Amino acid sequence: MDTSNLSCDPPKLHVLVVDDNNIDRKLIQKLLEISSFKVTVVDSGSKALQYLGLDEENTSSRFDDLKVNLIISDYSMPGMTGFELLKKIKNSSTSRDIPVVIMSSENNLTRINQCLEEGAEEYLLKPVKLSDVNRLKDSLLKHGSQHMGQHGPTPCSPEQA
Repeated sequence: MDTSNLSCDPPKLHVLVVDDNNIDRKLIQKLLEISSFKVTVVDSGSKALQYLGLDEENTSSRFDDLKVNLIISDYSMPGMTGFELLKKIKNSSTSRDIPVVIMSSENNLTRINQCLEEGAEEYLLKPVKLSDVNRLKDSLLKHGSQHMGQHGPTPCSPEQA
């Protein structure tokens, strides 16, 4: 049965998940997919920069058509921490407006404040719960983002359905 004319869903918000731990990556990916996000996962800060087109070797983004609306990164990763990734994103003219959420299993007030002062949208404690993901989604939809398209998701008119 063709259901394409029965509803017109708004475009899915695209989340880039950065975590070196495979189990944590799969958990956050599943929670985001349950909440109707489009999810891309990478296992390091350097791969996230590559995906965003911010790495030194490749200055042009190959993924320009895949706009990212939100980045969720683990704090503790080998090579480049989530905090270092956050700083690189916030110092980039092309990506600084993308909201970044840092997640960690450590409830360290100094670290939390450091991330928030550097521009993190939020700091989530692991394990991330569905309620955390829903709160992020509500916040993104309510406040919008330049990366959600022109003016965020728009309701469908009968002609579009």
